[in-house]
Amino acid sequence: MGSNPPIPEILPPGSGYSPQPQPPVRRPRRSWQAAPATYLLLGINIAVFLAMTFSGVKPMSPTTYQLMDWGANNAGNVLYLGQWWRIVTAMFVHVGILHLATNMWCLWNLGLLAEPLMGSIGVIAVYVLTGAAGNLLSTLVNLYSYRAEGIFPAGAGASGAVFGIAGALIVLLKSQRLPVPPVELSKLRRSVIYFAVINLVIGGSISFGTKVIGSGINIDNMAHLGGVACGLLFALPMVPRLGAPRSLFDRRLRFAIGMIFTLLVLFGFFITKFAG
Repeated sequence: MGSNPPIPEILPPGSGYSPQPQPPVRRPRRSWQAAPATYLLLGINIAVFLAMTFSGVKPMSPTTYQLMDWGANNAGNVLYLGQWWRIVTAMFVHVGILHLATNMWCLWNLGLLAEPLMGSIGVIAVYVLTGAAGNLLSTLVNLYSYRAEGIFPAGAGASGAVFGIAGALIVLLKSQRLPVPPVELSKLRRSVIYFAVINLVIGGSISFGTKVIGSGINIDNMAHLGGVACGLLFALPMVPRLGAPRSLFDRRLRFAIGMIFTLLVLFGFFITKFAG
């Protein structure tokens, strides 16, 4: 019924017919191939939790001593015993399976959105640096709040780093370089902002209720606040990998990593002087 003549199976010589080349068929990439850093971080967190469980740690309600044995953050251990490695290890330790599940669900959703914009190195960098920023801020606040008592609470979890990824996304999704309709970008950005604001409010409300009642869940809101603030700062000098020249993206990413690392080192020195 079409207007084009049928193509013969064998073309006569000199017919002048030249078949149009077919575009190569691209096999769809699996999600773990499109976002390897996100799945690597998920795997490390899950592996640490499984190792804790197999070693005898209670999967639903580990004790403070068990969390400290596996690298939880504590102002006293960090500042008076020099165990600065806890600033990093704490972001891979979780207080029970529900804590792990909620953090990993958020990390998976935000990581799959962030990795095309920041690249695999960027996602790992923002996770570690913003998680460290959150733990450093928590260390400072706990030092100020509990120094008189001499007993400091333990902090653990990936939520500070998750908030950091959200903060970076809030900035990067504002970019005009992204090859995405502005309406869709606006929707994505609003959803990330709602995620950060709602969870900060929920965390603050729970902590306030715990203080009023005298018992309940203790949430490290300073780690969340420090993470999201550092994520916003991390992304300010960056351009998204999509829609930008590779050389420009790499240069801006290196600058962002160096800037945040330097600020965290200086912040660590400040906390040390404050503790003294």
